[in-house]
Amino acid sequence: MDTADQLVSTGTFRVVKEPLGFLRILEWLFAIFAFATCGGYSGQLKVSVDCQNKTDSDLSVGIEFAYPFRLHQVYFDAPTCDGKRRERLFLIGDYSSSAEFFVTIAVFAFLYSLGATVVYIFYQNKYRENNRGPLIDFIVTVVFSFMWLVSSSAWAKGLSDVKTATDPSEVLLLMSACKVQSNKCLPLHKPVWASLNTSVVFGFLNFVLWAGNIWFVFKETGWHSSTQRYPSSTTEKQPSGYNQQSYNQGRYEQENIGQSGGTNPPGDFGQQSNYGQVGGYGQVGYAPSEPTSFAN
Repeated sequence: MDTADQLVSTGTFRVVKEPLGFLRILEWLFAIFAFATCGGYSGQLKVSVDCQNKTDSDLSVGIEFAYPFRLHQVYFDAPTCDGKRRERLFLIGDYSSSAEFFVTIAVFAFLYSLGATVVYIFYQNKYRENNRGPLIDFIVTVVFSFMWLVSSSAWAKGLSDVKTATDPSEVLLLMSACKVQSNKCLPLHKPVWASLNTSVVFGFLNFVLWAGNIWFVFKETGWHSSTQRYPSSTTEKQPSGYNQQSYNQGRYEQENIGQSGGTNPPGDFGQQSNYGQVGGYGQVGYAPSEPTSFAN
């Protein structure tokens, strides 16, 4: 308990509120829904075979199938309308590859999302160390985005084929009794596809989540940091250098002008000795003298 409390206390759970951590939790949940709705599916269809001889009829022939949809291994016994003899028939098709591929991607996405969330919360410093964690996370996110698109598209096509192969009308064509016009064969119950349709929807939603999360993982890498830092550093240094150069140039001109003989510095205006000697007036501080008398 002490170790668990220490981990919880040191964990930075605020990352869960950020887009990076929040999307990982959504990916984790949606991955569960994807493989649960597909991998846990089991369906049933029913047909009716009404023979001309009523004693040979079977008005409820049930056929069950489930994940991974190896339909060629699903068999059932159907009446032949020829006495009590029955024939064993198999459904057509093997769609396990697309279904298992879809579920495998969902399981691995679930595990990776869970592991990445734990790393974000408890090992964030190691995650950002040497920038290796964000780079690996970015590459894995891109790969999973592509895999979700491929697996969801393949499973959507596989589900369409499964629906066709398990259509009661198609199954009736496999029975020899239904090829005789005197016998009546009718579909009674179709499989319920809501769960498998939901799995396809969650597959494409997972693709959208993972593709959208590429940007937020990219922001954690050094590539995004370098592109953001370089322009800002140049723009900050340029004005400061320009101002310093202008200041030094102005100071230099002021000092040269002050040292030249043509113009005095601003503090020397009251010390012009030559100006007071023009015309014999004397110094600048001029005081009126007695009147001058002229002798004849």
